[in-house]
Amino acid sequence: MSKPKTPVEVLDLIAKEKIEVIDLRFMDFPGLWQHFSVPARELDEAAFESGVGFDGSSIRGWQAINESDMLVKPVAESAFIDPFFTANTLVLICNICDPVTGEDYTRDPRNIARKAANYLKSSGIADVGYFGPEAEFFIFDDIRFDQNEHEGYYHIDSAEGRWNTGRVENPNLGYKPRYKEGYFPVPPTDSLQDIRSEMMLTLEKIGVLIEAQHHEVATGGQAEIDMRFAPLVEMADNVLKYKYVIKNTARKYNKTVTFMPKPLFNDNGTGMHTHISLWKGDQNLFAGDGYAGLSEMALYAIGGILKHTPSLLAFTSPTTNSYKRLVPGFEAPVNLAYSSRNRSAAVRIPMYSPSAKAKRIEFRCPDPSCNPYLAFSALLMAVIDGIQNKIDPGEPLDKDIYDLPPEELAKVPHTPGSLREALEALDADHDYLLKGDVFTSDVIETWISYKMECEVQAIDLRPHPWEFALYYDI
Repeated sequence: MSKPKTPVEVLDLIAKEKIEVIDLRFMDFPGLWQHFSVPARELDEAAFESGVGFDGSSIRGWQAINESDMLVKPVAESAFIDPFFTANTLVLICNICDPVTGEDYTRDPRNIARKAANYLKSSGIADVGYFGPEAEFFIFDDIRFDQNEHEGYYHIDSAEGRWNTGRVENPNLGYKPRYKEGYFPVPPTDSLQDIRSEMMLTLEKIGVLIEAQHHEVATGGQAEIDMRFAPLVEMADNVLKYKYVIKNTARKYNKTVTFMPKPLFNDNGTGMHTHISLWKGDQNLFAGDGYAGLSEMALYAIGGILKHTPSLLAFTSPTTNSYKRLVPGFEAPVNLAYSSRNRSAAVRIPMYSPSAKAKRIEFRCPDPSCNPYLAFSALLMAVIDGIQNKIDPGEPLDKDIYDLPPEELAKVPHTPGSLREALEALDADHDYLLKGDVFTSDVIETWISYKMECEVQAIDLRPHPWEFALYYDI
């Protein structure tokens, strides 16, 4: 099936495939896909231009109740047939517009991503920025959690979990990955091959190209499925399709998926290492004869990322749980340095291929709890700032971090230790995001206030279970 590119082609597809339902999807501010559905007959060519109305007051971080009316405008080239619904359903990703002015809504994350891509092109630096995220996740068999005035707990279970080697399973076969050793033995130790393959093939069927799938380092069902790189907005769309397919495929097998950065104590967390390159025509602008085969432009891009990493993390690692992953000892990128070898550096230069076309930089701090439209946009703006201001990234850090003497290690700056610190860094350092009106002051202020009130302060108010172990008998 060829991918539709225009409203007319979408309508032709609806008729050809006997589509019954149109599912209109858009991104809320913190980062969850939202949707509502209409009968297929309700979609005509005019709807792509005039939009479809809905109430925006209940969407997190959006309109106030007295200005709630909003429009979704379907994007024709985003169409795909849903692989899970019973009724034959066509999905259309939408942009959000103000019904009075007709303008794109400034707090719509997809609008911010579109502006970032356009700003790159208008800057003359490059035609397109390609992004390739490696989003990891856990496939669990059971999850229970609650918190109220007198108790708080979570309980995770996985048939693959190393903690279940002694459980009565009638029979317990014992093939459970050891902690930090899930990368990547063949079945039967890897029990999730078939589910991951179904996820991979389903993604391919809806147009998301996949390069590989495999078990990840942690026990208990950690996994990774790698998407082929794509331009910023398309890749952010693909991340949402990715999460949707992975969660719903797991649900078919009565399993559950989480993209939380650190659901398990004392094993590897879940990251989303993000590869970036800039191109003009068919030329990769990051390929050159400098360090690790990089161009001067690429080194300046690294300088921009490293300079702005503390504030970037407010978007790329945007949960309180993110900072339980960003700690030493778990292959976590906690050092604000770059290297072709060191996986604890915030920026790595992959050396898998000598080809100039494959040259890119890899920012290792992000995790898949992020809103990809905002995270990729913020990253691109840091890259542009580095290039425009020729920010020197300093010398690479190719030594073993863990063998560095304390006085040398003390000179290496580190990532923020909490979401509060990252939000404070964003408050102090966000001018680079405002260029080209990509992010607005309102977006920055709303993001900081929402995250502080709904997440940072909410966590601060609640006792932690380990506090009872530490302090109950004081």
